[in-house]
Amino acid sequence: MKAVVFHRYGGPEVLTYEEVLTPTIAENEVLIRVKACSINHVDIWVRQGIPAYKISFPHISGCDIAGTVEEIGRDVFDRTDRQPGLAVGERVLVAPGLSCFRCAYCLSGQDNMCLTYKILGAHTAGGYAEYVKVPAINVIPIPVNLSFEQAAAFPLVFLTAWHMLITRAELKAGQDVLVLAAGSGIGNAGIQIAKLAGAWVIAAAGSDAKLAKAKELGADEVINYRREDFSTRTRDLTGGKGVDVVFEHVGPETWEKSLTALAKNGKLVTCGATSGPEAKTDLRYVFTRQLSILGAMMGTRSELLEVAKLMEIGKLKPVIDSVYPLREARRAQEYLLSRKNFGKLILVP
Repeated sequence: MKAVVFHRYGGPEVLTYEEVLTPTIAENEVLIRVKACSINHVDIWVRQGIPAYKISFPHISGCDIAGTVEEIGRDVFDRTDRQPGLAVGERVLVAPGLSCFRCAYCLSGQDNMCLTYKILGAHTAGGYAEYVKVPAINVIPIPVNLSFEQAAAFPLVFLTAWHMLITRAELKAGQDVLVLAAGSGIGNAGIQIAKLAGAWVIAAAGSDAKLAKAKELGADEVINYRREDFSTRTRDLTGGKGVDVVFEHVGPETWEKSLTALAKNGKLVTCGATSGPEAKTDLRYVFTRQLSILGAMMGTRSELLEVAKLMEIGKLKPVIDSVYPLREARRAQEYLLSRKNFGKLILVP
């Protein structure tokens, strides 16, 4: 099969489009013919070689995959039951989190806390390819109203945003939320989920064009952080109070201002560090204002199913910036790094 691989760590130039062996599935796995795969920042981090992701070379990235079932392992079905979405030819998406579903965390419904948790395409071979093998339990039917490209655009970012806002920050109707990097895939998801929860949403981005699109998604107010101090402007917009929740995934570039944008008893929830791993925190500000700093990592399978249902009934919608041929994965990653996109970038074979 054709795939985009890299044989060493480095910049986008290490990505090559070449012939590799088609995966051979085990008894509990499914072979998926990839129809679409979205690009995520984790693809960049893995290619750059951060220590959290141990891989072997050559590596195939790609966490968010949609396609059709090509082959099913012989132990997937028992004699009386069939997992929905697991007939050859069915349209499916793949849950990006790999959990054991046997440990105490998994059995308590916290499968994103699994002791052996991995991310498809980060710790294992992913979807920058014509075929990918995945555990059968990770296969989910595509919501009937979505295309393959749309189905590949939502799992990781909407799952993470849902876990951040609904599960970790416990967002309530009537609260105020600041969503940073609103033009990103997860920023788009954050705006929509916050509005669905009944929050008042401020979106921050680096261009007026992105802010106009954020308004279309439901943002109540917008801030161009290249022209204004977003923390000061957030306080102006909230009558000096600050917001109840900051949706943070940028890192040191925005961290200190994110904290000062919070109201007393406010919550900062973070899932990423696209501008670097280390941020400065004035602890006096944290304890005197009784702030909460919450980490979030992906989300649970039940949360993903809930998000998929909301996609199906039109309460949430994937946002796609552009679609690239698989062979142009390098160009697509370079575009992501330019921060010019609004929404997801999709690769198609």
